[in-house]
Amino acid sequence: MATSGSQDWSLDASDVIEEAYERCGLEFRSGYDARTARRSMNLLFADWANRGIKLWKMTKVELTLTDGTANYTLGTDTVDVTDAAIQRDSTDYLIERISRNRYHSLPKKSTEGRPTQYYVDRQRAAPVVYLYPTPENSTDKLVYYKMERIEDIDASSNDPDIPYHFYPALVSGLSYYLSVKKAPDRTQMLKALYDEDMYRAEQTDRDDTNMRIVPRVARI
Repeated sequence: MATSGSQDWSLDASDVIEEAYERCGLEFRSGYDARTARRSMNLLFADWANRGIKLWKMTKVELTLTDGTANYTLGTDTVDVTDAAIQRDSTDYLIERISRNRYHSLPKKSTEGRPTQYYVDRQRAAPVVYLYPTPENSTDKLVYYKMERIEDIDASSNDPDIPYHFYPALVSGLSYYLSVKKAPDRTQMLKALYDEDMYRAEQTDRDDTNMRIVPRVARI
C-alpha cells in the first residue's frame, strides 16, 4: 500500500480535549466539560512558560531608543527577554543582563552613553526593561529576543499554538490536569506519562550546538 503523501496532520483544541478525557476514562459530553478543559489547557500553557525557553515562541524585536529615556515597557505578550544588544551604525554590541539589586546599586542611573547593561523588571501587565547607561541618542536600537506567551485557547475550534512535536506533551498534560478534578485514581499514572512526554519534547526543542570549554591556567 502507498503512503499518504501528506505531512499536515494536526489537532485542534476539541481533539485534544476529547483524547484527554478518554485517557481519564471519561466521555467528553457537555459544554462545561469543554470549558473546564480549556481553562486547564491555558493553565498548562502558563506552566510551560515557567519551565523556560520554547524555541518556537522566541521572536527578534528591534526597538528604537529615545535620548535620555532609560526604561521601556515591552509588549504584554512578552514573558521574558533572553539576549539583547545595542545596534549602532549597523553594528550590534552585546549588553549584559543584570539583577534588580545590581541595577539598584548603580549610583547615577541618569549617566548617558551607549548602554552596556540591562535589567528586566517583570511586572504583572508587561515587563519593563531598564538600560544603563541611559541612551544618549534617538538612533540606536535595542535588539533583543523575547519569549512570547503561548496563545490562549478561547474556543474548542482553536488550533493550539504549539509545534507538532509538543502534541503528546499537550495531550498527556491536559489528561493529568483533568484527572486531578475528575479521575484522581489515574492522576499518578497520567502525571508520570506527562513528565515523560514533556521531557522528550523539551529535549527536542533546543539548539543543537557544540560547546567549547577552554581552561584558564594561572601562572604563579
